[in-house]
Amino acid sequence: MSTELARLSMSLPADLFRQLDIMVEERGLPSRSQLIAELIRHSLAKHEARTRPDEMLAGTITIVYRGDRGRVRQQLAERQTEFLKEVISSQHVFLEDDQSLEVLLVQGPAVRLADLADALRGIRGVSQLELVTTTALLPPLHEQDGLDAATSAVTGKAARGTEAA
Repeated sequence: MSTELARLSMSLPADLFRQLDIMVEERGLPSRSQLIAELIRHSLAKHEARTRPDEMLAGTITIVYRGDRGRVRQQLAERQTEFLKEVISSQHVFLEDDQSLEVLLVQGPAVRLADLADALRGIRGVSQLELVTTTALLPPLHEQDGLDAATSAVTGKAARGTEAA
């Protein structure tokens, strides 16, 4: 992220301006600028997902569902296996009143993440679902070409080529 700053001047309706100041104060932020920058980043990530469906994004899918509704847990797991490349990890906790909260860490093309969110949203028993994305990506988990360092160490093979005997 660049440390160079650019100044922005804007006019807002007085009521909106007061609400913005209240939000800054309630969240304990040092300035309006920090809050506005965060809101712009969220908006840019949503815009990126809409206008560039093949662009790689990372993010989370947060799901709240009722565990007593048929096979909801099994259906959620089945949908996630259809998107193995996109679902990096998941965290599940039980809530009160037989509800569950699950958070998926996801990465992939924007269109695939939207498809995953829609597939999960369509499961009966899911009461809330939100996909939040960012254009920042996770580092590659595995090298695409050749042996990665861990494989080389285990197999004893050097990735630098053949050596003369």
